[in-house]
Amino acid sequence: MSTGDTATVVSRRQTNIVFTAILLGMLLAALDQTIVSTALPTIVADLHGAGHMSWVVTAYLLAETVSTVLAGKFGDLFGRKTVFQISVLVFVGGSVLCGVAQDMVMLIAARAVQGIGGGGLMVTAMALIADVIPLRERGKYQGALGAVFGVTTVLGPTLGGLFTDHLSWRWAFYINVPVAVVVLAIAARAIPSIRSDTRPIVDYAGIALVATGASSMILALSWGGNQYAWSSPTILALFTASIVLLTAFVLVELRAKEPMLPMRLFRNSVFVVCSTLSFIVGFAMLGAMTFLPTYLQYVDGVSATGSGVRTLPMVAGLFTTSILAGNLVSRTGRYRVFPIAGTAVMSLGLWLMSTMGPDTGAALMSLYMFVLGMGIGLSMQVLTIVVQNTVPYADLGTATSGVTFFRTLGSSFGTAIFGTLFTNKLSSFPAAADPAAASPAALHKLSTVQAAPIIQAYADTIGYVFRWVVPVAVLGFVIAWFLKELPLRDGARSHATDVGEGFSAPAAADRVAQLERAISDTMRKAGHDRTVLEEILADSGGRLNPSQAWAMGQAHLHTRARGRADLDTIARTNRMPAEVLQPAFTDLCQAGYARLDGDAVQLTEAGQEQFDRVRHAWREWLDVRLEDFTMTDPGDRALLDQALTNIATRLVDEPAAAGSPGRA
Repeated sequence: MSTGDTATVVSRRQTNIVFTAILLGMLLAALDQTIVSTALPTIVADLHGAGHMSWVVTAYLLAETVSTVLAGKFGDLFGRKTVFQISVLVFVGGSVLCGVAQDMVMLIAARAVQGIGGGGLMVTAMALIADVIPLRERGKYQGALGAVFGVTTVLGPTLGGLFTDHLSWRWAFYINVPVAVVVLAIAARAIPSIRSDTRPIVDYAGIALVATGASSMILALSWGGNQYAWSSPTILALFTASIVLLTAFVLVELRAKEPMLPMRLFRNSVFVVCSTLSFIVGFAMLGAMTFLPTYLQYVDGVSATGSGVRTLPMVAGLFTTSILAGNLVSRTGRYRVFPIAGTAVMSLGLWLMSTMGPDTGAALMSLYMFVLGMGIGLSMQVLTIVVQNTVPYADLGTATSGVTFFRTLGSSFGTAIFGTLFTNKLSSFPAAADPAAASPAALHKLSTVQAAPIIQAYADTIGYVFRWVVPVAVLGFVIAWFLKELPLRDGARSHATDVGEGFSAPAAADRVAQLERAISDTMRKAGHDRTVLEEILADSGGRLNPSQAWAMGQAHLHTRARGRADLDTIARTNRMPAEVLQPAFTDLCQAGYARLDGDAVQLTEAGQEQFDRVRHAWREWLDVRLEDFTMTDPGDRALLDQALTNIATRLVDEPAAAGSPGRA
């Protein structure tokens, strides 16, 4: 289903094929956030660009951040299938360019191209779920997509290490090509072409200003004290440009008709606190994950694959506390304690890692990483849920995507600042000037006496970096105390256990899409589909049974989508013989709600009236269960009313599977 009034009808088999393509596309984009971390030391040695190391990650993240904002709007303008396919092509083109890069500048530019494609892939993947997955099942599919981010946190560094050790670091990018070919082939054949009836307004000025402003700031922080003195005209100009551009962004957003990030959100203290904490969590997580493999390869002398495996304790800690926090929030409805505890544990973990040296054992180092992962997991899991719980539903989409935006921005800043601290400190050691210091392989071919000062330089540098990040985490701990504890909505509590919420695939800035997610979770919590449907049919005041309701919904759905409903098409869509469906439609006709003309089905006037009654009953059911939605502005209330009416129509069109003649 689309989020507008246009519907699409796909079979269960086609739905599963489409979801496979979407899942693979999401996997590609999510994997490339982390796959390069273990390959970075080798990449830097091959391309001679240690000073630009962090930009291999930062360029991808920044481009992805901008792309996710644009792709959602372009999907509404040109169709999500088209944008999805173009995103795959851009992504695979960027991957090939990364693989053939001969210097760091080319690699960074190619990573930005990859990021543009990756952002488009992720946001259109989430939108396509809304196009083809029935409303009742949408929550679990979206949860599966979110979980991809958790899986890639484990897979990315390990795969990057395997390719680097056994093939070449270039295969960390080439591997995307065959997967992308499969995704394109499936998308071309299986994904339906749908274009939204709405014509979105794109905030081009806001997007351009925030992208250039953030990039200028990150460039200044990356180059300062490294390529240029902090007081140099270049660095001062970059800082000035950043301040001017970001100020202009705020002014533009105050006047934009559909702003990328509405400034009114910042009047909500919960949104401000959660966005700040998301920035800090992103800062710590991606910064640590990018530079830990460098430490492990240079100081401990492990292989690229080994460095990926050795970071697993951090991921294990992250997963453990994410799941724990989600379950406790779902059970108790209380969330404030988790960001407070999380930032405290994260601060401890960063400090412990700053004490590591060449003589730190693998077991103790794993414990330190586990502690850091626990802190990140406790903090990140609940932040999106808290925002979804506290903002008006008119702002739900932009607020949710806003928190994701700040987390990604934090990851970009964290990686850049980690890189600046790393490069500046390492260059202060005379031993780092040794040619062998440029490559882990070359370093560990030296004798123990020759290698010792270089290893110590890397150990001291990484410790220095983590010590500087501790105050950032402590600041997060202080800020977390300002988070208000409010009663959780049922919808928020029902998907608090979804780990995908914590890893946060970029969320659509579409209130209807977010509302549908909440409704899907509410329906799963309400009970079995047949029970809910029988309740709705009883409230509608008609004589419909579930089988007749299914037939009525199918007749309306196919007529709305194709202009005509016929038994053969309905049978093919539902993968059932037409003979099995015939009795339900005959029964509907005998009740006076439809008429058959050959194999064409058309609702009668009485049938249309009964359809409207069932839709109204669904609407009342939604109103009762979503009564805790905060809505103060009359215009916002009207938009919510329209969204709920659209969703109620879809619920009639997608009656419970239990009501289907083949499943009753």
